[in-house]
Amino acid sequence: MKYELTQELLTGNALIDSEHRQLFGAVNNLMDACSQGQGRTQIQQMATFLTNYVVKHFGDEERLQVQSSYPGYAAHKQFHEGYCRQLAEVSQELMQAGPTVKALGDLNRVVAVLVSHIRTEDKRLAQHVQKK
Repeated sequence: MKYELTQELLTGNALIDSEHRQLFGAVNNLMDACSQGQGRTQIQQMATFLTNYVVKHFGDEERLQVQSSYPGYAAHKQFHEGYCRQLAEVSQELMQAGPTVKALGDLNRVVAVLVSHIRTEDKRLAQHVQKK
């Protein structure tokens, strides 16, 4: 199943939505590679992309939060920090064990956490920013 930026995931903020599209595109590319038997060659690249992506994306979100005096900033930032630690652990295991089915499952799990975060917290943030 492909990741799509459906209406329930759109935030209405052009920057946040464009970054989410980039994320979904990268994940879909990995899934396509897996379905063609090329997943092992793409998984480390995806882990690197995801690590770089969250640094930029979370930084952009946090700037929006500070600029708009978002009341949920502390909790949102705490989630970001915890997510980065979780992603670092998955990436570290991937580098040590190599591209395995378990590594793909772990990477998929951290992406699913991010999608859930988009569905709830990022939408809340975007609604707050739109009101300002």
